Amino acid sequence: MKNFAVIGVGGYVAPRHLKAIKETHNRLVAAYDKSDSVGIIDSYFPDASFFTEFELFDRHCSKIKNSDEHLDIVSVCTPNYLHDSHTRYALRLGCDVICEKPLVLNPWNIDSLQKIEQETAHKVNNILQLRLHPSVVALKKKIDEGPQDKVYDVDLTYITSRGNWYYASWKGDTNKSGGIATNIGVHFYDMLAYIFGDIQENIVHVATHDRVAGYLRFQKARVRYFLSINANTLPQTVLEQGLRTYRSIHIGEEEFEFSGGFTELHTESYKQILNGNGFGLDDVRNCIQIVYDIRNAKPIGLVGDYHPLAKLPVEPHPFGWK
Repeated sequence: MKNFAVIGVGGYVAPRHLKAIKETHNRLVAAYDKSDSVGIIDSYFPDASFFTEFELFDRHCSKIKNSDEHLDIVSVCTPNYLHDSHTRYALRLGCDVICEKPLVLNPWNIDSLQKIEQETAHKVNNILQLRLHPSVVALKKKIDEGPQDKVYDVDLTYITSRGNWYYASWKGDTNKSGGIATNIGVHFYDMLAYIFGDIQENIVHVATHDRVAGYLRFQKARVRYFLSINANTLPQTVLEQGLRTYRSIHIGEEEFEFSGGFTELHTESYKQILNGNGFGLDDVRNCIQIVYDIRNAKPIGLVGDYHPLAKLPVEPHPFGWK
């Protein structure tokens, strides 16, 4: 049994980590969040120590170092821009780390984390759960065993509706979230690179507060993508069903179905990590570089081979921001 701490236990994704810790028969001994809306802990680890001030959390973690509650692993579930600093903290505390995606916002931060790994002899593991999805595993096998010189035509569409709260939160601040591509798309770009090989070209057609569309050329695929948090970009058939999320990947004329099977992927990620098969710093480099390049690219507009939904009209920012 391993002893865990969670930094950012009040966030959206934290319950998946609490569930994974529980289902892998480990225990949470400490947790931190600046918000005290963390009643979810009672469903999993009601005896865990909880702190709303990081200094007190740090003091507690130091005090239990030589006790039965000494920490083995710290799970980082904080806002994107804090992942790097909290991962550094956990390594220097003497723990391995499980960090939510994106691991960092800038590619060079990975190099710094590698140095700290070497200094501390502890390891960073990133949640790249789509690599463990059974449909993705099967698709990768199919591509790997298919014609080695074939280049596939792929359309990726991912729309996950968000309300006005999104823009008022850290997620609406590109400096904190990394923007739409990073915040909702980094695991899709990782999946594409994992399946289709090295990135060769990265073009952005449209990038606004609520969407990003572009073209990616991988070793084995030409990918047109459209990501959005605006419900008005959902297909009519999806709206008629009362749904607010649409996820689709077409490879040639065939639709790749992976809409289900997401709920258990964090637990499976923890199982793999605890068995020594986690995804480390080198595994995450491709997707971090891709989203960094998208964030810093100048959109070229509707030129060349662009995703059909890139033509949808862009609405003003709900708060009037540019």
